[in-house]
Amino acid sequence: MAETAIAAGDTAHREATLRRRMLLALAAAVSVLAASLLVRDERTAFLLAVLAGVVALPPAWLALRPCLAAWRRRHLTEALDALVEADFAAAVITDGDGAVVCCNGVAREHFDIEPGQPMAQAMSSRLAGAGGLLRQLRRAAATHGMACQDIAGMRRPLRVAVRPLPVGDRFLWRFEEGRAFIDTGKDAASLPSFLLDAEGRRILETNAAFREMLAEPVMRLEQVLVDPPLRPGEVHVLRTRQGVMAMRLLPQPQPTGETRYHLVPGEPGPGAWTQFDLLPVPILKLTPRGRILVANRPARGLLGLEGVIGAELADLVEGLGRPVEEWLLDIAEGRGVTRPEVVRATRHEKEVYLQIAVRPMQDGGGQALLAVLSDATELKTLEAQFVQSQKMQAIGQLAGGVAHDFNNLLTAISGHCDLLLLRHDSSDPDYGDLMQISQNANRAASLVSQLLAFSRKQTLELRPLDLRDTLAEMTHLLNRLVGEKIRLTVRHDPDLGHIRADRRQLEQVVMNLVVNARDAMPEGGEIAIETEMCRLAEPLKRDRATVPAGNYVLVKVRDQGHGIEPEKISKIFEPFFTTKRTGEGTGLGLSTAYGIVKQSGGFIFADSVIGEGTCFSMYFPSCPAPALEASAPSRAPAAAPDGGSEPRPSSHGGGVVGGPSPATPEAAVILLVEDEAPVRAFAARALRLRGHSVLEADSAEAALEMLQDPSLRVDVFVTDVVMPGRDGPSWVAEALTLRPAARVIFVSGYSEDALTRQRSRIPNAAFLQKPFSLAELTAAVQEQLAMHAAEAGTTEENVTEAGVTETGNWEAAPARHGASSPA
Repeated sequence: MAETAIAAGDTAHREATLRRRMLLALAAAVSVLAASLLVRDERTAFLLAVLAGVVALPPAWLALRPCLAAWRRRHLTEALDALVEADFAAAVITDGDGAVVCCNGVAREHFDIEPGQPMAQAMSSRLAGAGGLLRQLRRAAATHGMACQDIAGMRRPLRVAVRPLPVGDRFLWRFEEGRAFIDTGKDAASLPSFLLDAEGRRILETNAAFREMLAEPVMRLEQVLVDPPLRPGEVHVLRTRQGVMAMRLLPQPQPTGETRYHLVPGEPGPGAWTQFDLLPVPILKLTPRGRILVANRPARGLLGLEGVIGAELADLVEGLGRPVEEWLLDIAEGRGVTRPEVVRATRHEKEVYLQIAVRPMQDGGGQALLAVLSDATELKTLEAQFVQSQKMQAIGQLAGGVAHDFNNLLTAISGHCDLLLLRHDSSDPDYGDLMQISQNANRAASLVSQLLAFSRKQTLELRPLDLRDTLAEMTHLLNRLVGEKIRLTVRHDPDLGHIRADRRQLEQVVMNLVVNARDAMPEGGEIAIETEMCRLAEPLKRDRATVPAGNYVLVKVRDQGHGIEPEKISKIFEPFFTTKRTGEGTGLGLSTAYGIVKQSGGFIFADSVIGEGTCFSMYFPSCPAPALEASAPSRAPAAAPDGGSEPRPSSHGGGVVGGPSPATPEAAVILLVEDEAPVRAFAARALRLRGHSVLEADSAEAALEMLQDPSLRVDVFVTDVVMPGRDGPSWVAEALTLRPAARVIFVSGYSEDALTRQRSRIPNAAFLQKPFSLAELTAAVQEQLAMHAAEAGTTEENVTEAGVTETGNWEAAPARHGASSPA
């Protein structure tokens, strides 16, 4: 292989010239020889023959010389090949450009060197800056006849030796791995030293004493110096195994351009940071543009990166709101306010926030910045929790205000719809349109109820529940919700305890989660509901919440859907946030579930893997089983997540069936006080249809003025709670001094618990949540009249509640299930 490479170096031009000269010489020799044959004189012929031989000798030599040279090169290259192949170390022959001509098996096996590739490329995985280093060694070998250097390789120490060959422009290289050639002899007992490249940055070789002094291998000078830049002959502070140490660096220039530095103990100068690493406070020294000059051990640990020297602070932190370089320059030049800033570290796998306080300083006659760091992660977490709670409180207040105004509108819409339904039976062409209005009013009322559930402003009736019984009763409804493509499985812990919760609201939570799981699996799959007892020996911290230690009932709702993206899963409990397409969801289902679970004293978390599914986990505190459970009263099923329950058509044609309520044979006088004209018009008309006399007032002041007439009899006050001027409870308290026997019904778009304290001062008061139906209003009035009659000692028979139509026929008024409960 060496012979082929050497023979390929002869040029075509030299071969052509040689052939021409040989032909001319042979032609001359033949001419002289022919002349000798024609001469008759023997002596003359002999002389001509000798002359022909002399003339033919140079071309013969020219013809034989390439053969001799080729033979010599062949034998020499064969000897070199044998020598290279027999070498125990990695041996390589390169040309003058550094390309590999041949190599032995050791080089191929241990260094992956192959003929034809550049030597620098082959050694790039073993030597930092291999190209420049090998060129320097090759030039030194060409000048001095040989060059040898011990190098701290990327994997192991490496000794590199090179010498020129007598065959063309060729070089023989030898590479030896191991520590023996560095750690033996006088070098092991010498002063610590290292070889620095010509640029003064990269450490090419270290001796045993220097490596013993360091805590870890180093490749760059900035990993060693605490106080760069390098000042040859002066005292520097170095990072060592025992901490920082003051050493004087004595330079020794090398023939190849590098410099060997020997380290001797020295006294630190006034600006040396000898005790820097011992400080318990994370500190950085920066250039005015943010390059890190010095970082002590706590700072390196806080930044999550050991080799931060020379790095840019802008690459390590983010979230300042402006360029880091600009901020630091303002401080260095005295333009900026030097207050601490909070930023986020970028090199951490987990979220870490840093508070950085920066001050300008003078260092060795130059300008620098001193930065003091502190871990602000816990502070930032508390701040995020506070902001989240403030946001939830603001949304809750907004929900309460929206509920009041929106429920007034819904009361008027649904109430007048009820009045129209009294005059249209199921055969009427307009009946379907009226039912659509009624059903969508129910859905709107359900949305308001969900808002109030999220803001935790609804009243929950907490009682001990066995989830096994609750889920068993829901199974049929849930199977109808999920459809035929999805399989629903329910598994219980046999030792499951009880929890305290509102049964109807808990059913709403489970249905919301099951419906979301169904929507995440359009192609079908399995939804699993699992319950188990969970004992937390210590508090559980996750998602910025802490679950106290104790016994819990854990409920999991798991699906096999497409999953939720990590950047979205932290927002799924926020109101109006949805991962569904526009028009497919309101964004209130999970926020409602969150509000109900939190109001029940529990915790809810979500885990999701893209392509595998989502699991919602709810922790409810376990409670003792009740000593004696009363039979549960009959109740309406929970409203479906997409709206309230639909009104049930009556069995006798028109109208809608309402619940039974007592009727009174006598007409009553009712004072209706409502500032919203549409609501007042509907309520007055509904009560008059029931046969009552209705007095209307649009404010509390107008109602009190009417009551000044002593001859006016009033049996029931029906009043709004929140009105301009005086509110409902205040004017009723004054009116009862004039009419102490009157009964009171408060109506409001707010939830009942907002009125609890005020209502406690009003005797014989009832509450009716807006939006209410015609049947609910008349039933509430009938109930108050019946209680009044019972107190008066009269007995009144209970009859089925009926509403009279405008033509004189009694029919039931439509009830709105799901919208009437306090939301």
